Amino acid sequence: MRWFLIFWAGPIVFLGGWYWLSYYDINFGFLMLTRQIHDLTFQIYGEALGMPPEAIPPLVARAIAVDSLVVFAILGFRKRKPIMAWWQARQALNSSPSDLASKESLSSAP
Repeated sequence: MRWFLIFWAGPIVFLGGWYWLSYYDINFGFLMLTRQIHDLTFQIYGEALGMPPEAIPPLVARAIAVDSLVVFAILGFRKRKPIMAWWQARQALNSSPSDLASKESLSSAP
């Protein structure tokens, strides 16, 4: 499962880092991090997909969000027993009847 998360998060971090650094032209002397390569990359993808280059980043963000939901659903399914045990223990702590009828919580009005 650890490798699954690494292979999921690795490309997202790499793509997000490249996008952010190249968008703001923080290139550290690397050609791939320049704004010109950023614009050229999205222009090439836009021409290949037949859409304006400005429309591609929101589509990629939406795809990452959907993929993340799928990954977390898989994780939740695999860990459903510990999650349910944790939830039931948490609910039992919040609604114990001994806390509701303690001496400190009862009114001392005549």
